[in-house]
Amino acid sequence: MPEAPQWARVRGEMNYHIRRGAWYEVLRVTGEDAILEVNRRPVRLERSWLEISHQQPQRWSVVARPRDSVDMPLSWGSRYAVCPHCSRRQALSGQPDQLQCEQCGDTYAIAWE
Repeated sequence: MPEAPQWARVRGEMNYHIRRGAWYEVLRVTGEDAILEVNRRPVRLERSWLEISHQQPQRWSVVARPRDSVDMPLSWGSRYAVCPHCSRRQALSGQPDQLQCEQCGDTYAIAWE
């Protein structure tokens, strides 16, 4: 019987060349590493760098604006949200309970914790 899919995202503010706050499907876990599917390609990262979930996330991630951010509007301020379905980054103002994605159109609660 095949294993249930797992999902992972990078912990904290480290820059590993994948979108912070975005969840990616785990293709395989091997010893110290995990292989994620990122833009239809396998990407190997150390497991200690990742938060891994056994359920596909259904809430927006809230991400502090990285010091090395590129192509992110200054009007977004100090934080932004990442859609759990399509990984699009989006402005986040106030503290709403939920947010609709401008790209995929889905609405999800926001993971404020």
